[in-house]
Amino acid sequence: MKKSFKILMLLSAFLLIALPASAKTIRWRMALSWPSNLTPLASPALEVAKWMKEMSHGKFIIRVEGSEKTKAALGVLDMVKSGSYQMGNSGSYYWIGKDPNTVWFTTVPWGMTTAEQYAWFYYGNGMKYMKKVYDKFGVYSFPAGNTGVQMGGWFRKEIKSVKDLKGLKMRIPGFAGKVMARLGVNVVNIPAGELYTSLDRGTIDALEWVGPAMDIKMGFYKVAPYYYTGWHEPASEMQFLVNKKAFNKLPKKYKVMLTTAMKAAAADMFIENFAKSVTAWQKMKKQYPNIKVKSFPIPVLKAMKKATDEVMNSYAQKNKLFKEIWTDYQAYLKKARVWTMMSEYYYLKASKEVGAGQ
Repeated sequence: MKKSFKILMLLSAFLLIALPASAKTIRWRMALSWPSNLTPLASPALEVAKWMKEMSHGKFIIRVEGSEKTKAALGVLDMVKSGSYQMGNSGSYYWIGKDPNTVWFTTVPWGMTTAEQYAWFYYGNGMKYMKKVYDKFGVYSFPAGNTGVQMGGWFRKEIKSVKDLKGLKMRIPGFAGKVMARLGVNVVNIPAGELYTSLDRGTIDALEWVGPAMDIKMGFYKVAPYYYTGWHEPASEMQFLVNKKAFNKLPKKYKVMLTTAMKAAAADMFIENFAKSVTAWQKMKKQYPNIKVKSFPIPVLKAMKKATDEVMNSYAQKNKLFKEIWTDYQAYLKKARVWTMMSEYYYLKASKEVGAGQ
């Protein structure tokens, strides 16, 4: 994080040379889909605000307002679109009801890993498609940090077969929610601030959130003992939303600062989340030794994969752009996965066999 900030400060020193001392102070607001104290999820927004203030010597101020302030966790896109907020920090797949193509820029079930997805964004066609999808909303969308492979969720009861999913009330957004609904799950989308109470009171039977680094703050492990490994969100990328009119009015140097700050903050979030998940899991496991880490049975996973294919096909048949992005996404994943298997998977497999890192 310190290294990223030093690079940004060096960049800003060059950029600010041409800015007159009398330059007008710019004041923006950024709305979050989560509480402003829910780090690492909120970290990128807080870092961008801090860095922009310091790099501009107080000439670019961004006030960050979490869901505790806006009271509209799932209204961030509309707020940025309307211009009531110049920026937002959210998750692209929250807008599936507005446009199913938005899900590609968070993650999809059985999709790319974080490294694969970033490669698709910046060295494939990901960013091109992201701009195309968000143009109609009058906003720009930028990557804002990745959680890596998310856990499959906290469950009040064990899932032994597909039958156990039928009638289950679960919070799970995006296409994963569509998949689970196809398997008989009663899917709900609840704001972050209401999740613990809903699970504790039995309003819902299960939920997926993120992973140890963020789950520990939510307390789900206190009321749901089964912690399932992931399948549905292998590389969940958050997003920065920027009002196009507001961005286009900025001096070029501020545009460069802001886009660079967002990219650096996104990278830092992935690192921070991984590090905090390591320590958070150790703490949870020690304090609550009865947590049962489970993987869904193979028949359940196969049913999830089959349902995923059905959902994808149904959208591809109705939406030309969806089909185009899906085709491009699959093609990139196919070639990227070869290297992922050669490098990451076989290394981890070999490490396990020789007892390294255990």
